[in-house]
Amino acid sequence: MKVLLLEDELMLQSAIKEYLTDTGYEVTAFEDGKEAYANICDNSYDLFIFDINIPSIDGLSLLDTLQKDKIYIPTIFISAITEIEQISKAYDLGCYDYLKKPFHLKELTLHIDRLLKIANIESKSFVNLSRMYVYDLEKKRLLFDNEEQTLTPKQAQIIDLFASNINRIVDFDMLRHYVWDDSYIDTATIRAEIHRVKQVLKEDLIESLKGIGYRINKAY
Repeated sequence: MKVLLLEDELMLQSAIKEYLTDTGYEVTAFEDGKEAYANICDNSYDLFIFDINIPSIDGLSLLDTLQKDKIYIPTIFISAITEIEQISKAYDLGCYDYLKKPFHLKELTLHIDRLLKIANIESKSFVNLSRMYVYDLEKKRLLFDNEEQTLTPKQAQIIDLFASNINRIVDFDMLRHYVWDDSYIDTATIRAEIHRVKQVLKEDLIESLKGIGYRINKAY
């Protein structure tokens, strides 16, 4: 698991990095917000741990910028700040947890374990189709930039089938079985319905496989 740590107290940064590394995490550490942001833009991470009061770009502003860039990574804030307005702003911006300094290093790993359990529960329900499109398998909803998209019942069935088979081929027989209840539907009718789905979507998600069927591949 790759962690980016943003902490300008170098002794604390070193202690956290050493402890998490010994626990099995891969940790990259920064003490400057701008440097951290530049690195995030070029690399992928599973978790952010941000202090708030740091040079160049403070932790709250950095998370706000990342949200605007559509970079959604679970984030824990660690800070000595106790003002409820700052803490509320952190949660409003989308942080998963807040840990007040000083804290025991074991306490940090407990917070990380709790976050991972939450993320794992969400990952079982939501399927990322692209950076902007997410499908909720439990509630059968297609979301674009966190807004639910309007689909006809048949379009919703098609998207549900694709989302349940991400990165796998969905052939014409699967579509007949799942969407048309095994009724005889000719291939031209299926193609026409898929074409209508493509017209509704704001991104080109569905790949056509000539003579075989279709597939949605994660694009990132």
